[in-house]
Amino acid sequence: MSQQVNQAKHLMKTLLTLLALAIGGTMTLHAADGDKPKPPGGGDKPRPSPEEMFKKLDTDGDGFISKEEFLASPRAQENKEKAEARFTELDTNKDGKLSKEEMAAGHKKGDRPPGKGGPGHKKPGQGDKPATKPAPAQ
Repeated sequence: MSQQVNQAKHLMKTLLTLLALAIGGTMTLHAADGDKPKPPGGGDKPRPSPEEMFKKLDTDGDGFISKEEFLASPRAQENKEKAEARFTELDTNKDGKLSKEEMAAGHKKGDRPPGKGGPGHKKPGQGDKPATKPAPAQ
């Protein structure tokens, strides 16, 4: 009987050791992933370059992005009103289509809504002055 008890104890020790190693390995991998910078806007995919974005949106290959092509993009489908406003903002010569130059200029300006981060953009509450704590209630 004591031999069975010893075997059971040995099996439990082995299983606990393997479990501890598996947990430690998982935590190490998770910590390593946490060190990687996340692309803007979250997600795992890096943000496409303006050139890549232009090629993807220019579905008819004419070298311009029409309003219809712009509004057909997955991101525009999320909020058509914002997408239409963004198209109007980017279409600086008001010809109803976007050139590569207009897209690049809009990207360089970093025109992103507040809170989206990026160079020159602050999230709400990140002013130039340090945040002050509200006075305690009396």
